[in-house]
Amino acid sequence: MEVLFNLCLPHDEASVPVVRHLVSSALTRLGVDEACISDVLVAVTEACTNVLKHANGSGHEYEVKVGVFPDLCEMRVTDLGAGLAPGALERVPAGVEDESGRGVQLMRSLVDQLQFVAGPRAGLSVRLSKRLSFRDGAIMQRLAGASHAH
Repeated sequence: MEVLFNLCLPHDEASVPVVRHLVSSALTRLGVDEACISDVLVAVTEACTNVLKHANGSGHEYEVKVGVFPDLCEMRVTDLGAGLAPGALERVPAGVEDESGRGVQLMRSLVDQLQFVAGPRAGLSVRLSKRLSFRDGAIMQRLAGASHAH
């Protein structure tokens, strides 16, 4: 069992609450523990904000891909701009930390895996993975068990 969704959003800070709402709704409906949802929401908000802040210009879109699996949530936030100049990837995480003093550090503390990836045709991707914990009787666990039975 897996729940997958993709969002293609305008390069606008007003889109970040939309991402938060959709991710929160999906995880809540699937029965993910509230503390775990909170960590995911803060991390994906920070990733979206950083991609918007460090994008190669405005006027284009960015993409958020979310995958929820029986024990893991994977998210990728990608700037769909022109891509990064050679060597820019090394500067992005440092710039984020210099600017806010906690951007990358905060994300690292909330998720199990954090990666920054430069694409040849798109800008920066921030990949986040978080092991999930569920409330008792969570629908995700029931559905995942049913899909393994077939």
